Amino acid sequence: MAHYVIGDVQGCYDELKLLCKKINFNPNKDLLIFAGDLVNRGPKSLEVLNFCLKNKKSVRAVLGNHDFYLLYLLEHKKKNESLKNILNSKNSNKIYSWLKKLPLLLTIKIKSSKESFWISHAGIPFIWDLKKAKNLSDEMKVVMKNDSFNVLENMWGDRPALWKDDLEGYERYRTIINYFTRMRYLDKKGGLKLKKKDLKSEHNHIPWFVQTHNNLKDKENIIFGHWAALEGKTKLDNIIGLDTGCVWGNKLTALRLEDKRLIQVKRK
Repeated sequence: MAHYVIGDVQGCYDELKLLCKKINFNPNKDLLIFAGDLVNRGPKSLEVLNFCLKNKKSVRAVLGNHDFYLLYLLEHKKKNESLKNILNSKNSNKIYSWLKKLPLLLTIKIKSSKESFWISHAGIPFIWDLKKAKNLSDEMKVVMKNDSFNVLENMWGDRPALWKDDLEGYERYRTIINYFTRMRYLDKKGGLKLKKKDLKSEHNHIPWFVQTHNNLKDKENIIFGHWAALEGKTKLDNIIGLDTGCVWGNKLTALRLEDKRLIQVKRK
């Protein structure tokens, strides 16, 4: 059995098929884990989701910001041109039910190497340890089960920018979602800097992984997507980026957890 984590697919179904062929994916024994943003921008988002549903027993995923957007459209009966095939599909209810149950954070442990991999779409801020991140993901899973309509309606916005343990209600949920799915830069206190997306060095803007790296013990790793401009390059062995910009004409990347080997295919 092999475990493969795949970066942002964003509707690039043809490349996903090529990547699965290249890694010799066997749904009867292998596991695919998607690092969020399965949909949007690319041409075949519905096909990507149908692939996940078809292989449900051998597929895991975390929610990305584009997946949250699709959940909002589905639950609030909104229209969207780029995602209309999903919104109008006969199995949109099955898609909605599957997406809604996905977590913000997954943990995979590899027995052979004794390494653990923590997977979230945008990463884990240095102000949370791994246990806290797991607890917050679990909290959101319960909230999404019981109150998804209102959570999705109130998730928009960049504030609060700084996590506090005493945050409550929809402000709390919005902030958790923003850290897990939209984060790139943080300030020195761990506050989100969501407007900044380029790679230019600026005062008081720190890539989130620079300090999170120091929180990890030996054999602990974080895998994330979301930040295509990085091209997966963090310069760290234990924090690995997998969004290599397939939807922008670059590559779709998988990481085999057993040996940390990267496998890629180019955009067709």
